[in-house]
Amino acid sequence: MHKVISTIVFLALTFAAAGASASEATVKAALLKKYPDIPVESVTKTPVPGIYEVFSNGQMIYTDEQATYLFVNANLIDTEKKVNVTEERMSKLTAVKFDQLPLNLAVKRVKGKGTRKLAYFADPNCGYCKKFEQDLAKISDVTLYVFLYPVLGPDSIDKAKSIWCSRDRIKAWDDQLVNGVAPTAAGTCDTSAIDKTLAFGKQKSITGTPTMFFADGQRVPGAIPGELIEQRLAAAK
Repeated sequence: MHKVISTIVFLALTFAAAGASASEATVKAALLKKYPDIPVESVTKTPVPGIYEVFSNGQMIYTDEQATYLFVNANLIDTEKKVNVTEERMSKLTAVKFDQLPLNLAVKRVKGKGTRKLAYFADPNCGYCKKFEQDLAKISDVTLYVFLYPVLGPDSIDKAKSIWCSRDRIKAWDDQLVNGVAPTAAGTCDTSAIDKTLAFGKQKSITGTPTMFFADGQRVPGAIPGELIEQRLAAAK
């Protein structure tokens, strides 16, 4: 980490000293000329002179003004503010407005009055999702939208279809994730909702489960403790 940051700072100072200047458009053009297969969604100046962030396929990449170097899987840290700039930017860039989620494709559950909202994408065989469900069980006054997102293999797809085709989808989901009882319904009903969910997830670069979306659009990849879920629900409200 320190080596990557030191390299970024060194290059930034070098480019700044050389008097180089570029716009986001010219950086994007230079990048696409050298790496035409990179799907560039946006290019934005960072607080570090001469360094630009590139948002591509749900991933943050850093490059210089001539796109000579690429920094992949690196975090840009503001040492004065003690802030992870990369995480802040990714939170904004990957957010999805809640009303833009295909909620009709999800399994809906209302707990209490259901005034708060949380949507999440989960695989029926995901171990982290099982732990996540245990934490969710302790949370009240929330409307949950569970998107069946079978990305861990054929067995996950079969179980997701069986859950979707069950007479009581919530019970079938709880049995699989909480009680360890596999669904038994034949997955022969119309399961196009699962295909559409997978397509949506691919479009939005949802690569792991669980992935949560709160009412304010904020995306949270990975399971988080119940107290953090409560904090984010309150903040989103």
